[in-house]
Amino acid sequence: MATMIFTAVLHRENDLYVAECPEIGTFSQGHTVEEAVANLKEATELYLEECPLPPVGKPLPRLR
Repeated sequence: MATMIFTAVLHRENDLYVAECPEIGTFSQGHTVEEAVANLKEATELYLEECPLPPVGKPLPRLR
């Protein structure tokens, strides 16, 4: 499987860190930055299992 790299945007709300992946639209939270990012990674992986991203671009035509 190909490796995909996405953005994680974090901010703090009271005693929790909230993490968002803007490309996919997933959110998660945790008591530490590391926990919030790990939870976001898991949430994003689960989302992509159910709703895979469409292929990017068009295949190149083959010349004969």
